[in-house]
Amino acid sequence: MILETTDSPLDDIEFLARSEHRVVTLAALARRPQTRADLVSMTGVSQSTIGRTLRAFDERHWINREGRYYEATQLGAFVAAGVQELIDRLETEHHLRDVWQWLPSETSGFTVEMMADAVVTVAESDDPYGPVNRFKSLLRETNRFRFIGFDLALLEPCIDDLRQRIIDGMHAEVIDPPSVVDHIRSTHPEQFAEALESGNLTVWMYDDLPPYGVGLFDDRTVISGYDPTNGTVRALIDTDAPAAREWAESVYETYQREVPTIAIETDRELPRMP
Repeated sequence: MILETTDSPLDDIEFLARSEHRVVTLAALARRPQTRADLVSMTGVSQSTIGRTLRAFDERHWINREGRYYEATQLGAFVAAGVQELIDRLETEHHLRDVWQWLPSETSGFTVEMMADAVVTVAESDDPYGPVNRFKSLLRETNRFRFIGFDLALLEPCIDDLRQRIIDGMHAEVIDPPSVVDHIRSTHPEQFAEALESGNLTVWMYDDLPPYGVGLFDDRTVISGYDPTNGTVRALIDTDAPAAREWAESVYETYQREVPTIAIETDRELPRMP
């Protein structure tokens, strides 16, 4: 059978997407030669189904056959790579779809690609503290912590964990709105004082911060998204992607470099950024 020359690229996309095993099969053939038995075992479909798929691939010039083995041609490998990229993009979109409105805008230099392999923790009705608990787990695994943003709903529930990590030697730098610093200082005076007295905490106040949080741990970069109507943490997204790290470092340094980094005593006024 000869493939109709009037077929469009969308027809080929539909052909691949209509049965999941076709994408898996083409990707496997792009990696290395496979027998029919290999493909049956890999996909879990029948010999006859694999046979029809291989014939359709051959009609499109996506594969070659050498004896018992099938392998993708350059055309087939090209298609397999493109389909996998599309799948990866859609997987990222699915992860971020429900939290996108709380993430940084493109004008800040943030891009979706930075979050391609991110861990997305959303506050659900049956687990409203999921983002906070994920944040706590990251605190336990870092020796340095930097944060900028409106983070009261994120930091206050784990104030004891944060204080203990700072006292135990974790270096922390926080840039917060004055209202957040004043609230923590008045509501949790002992924890705040102990953390400052350890010499491991530096706090600055800044009035005009972004409506999201940016955190830098040893190995992870974090973005926290807030519901502006009530200030609750709706999502925590963390990643080890270099591009996300570079962006977060730039955002943090934009604010941090405006004042000198100095040790803060409990009886001194906190540095206030203009």
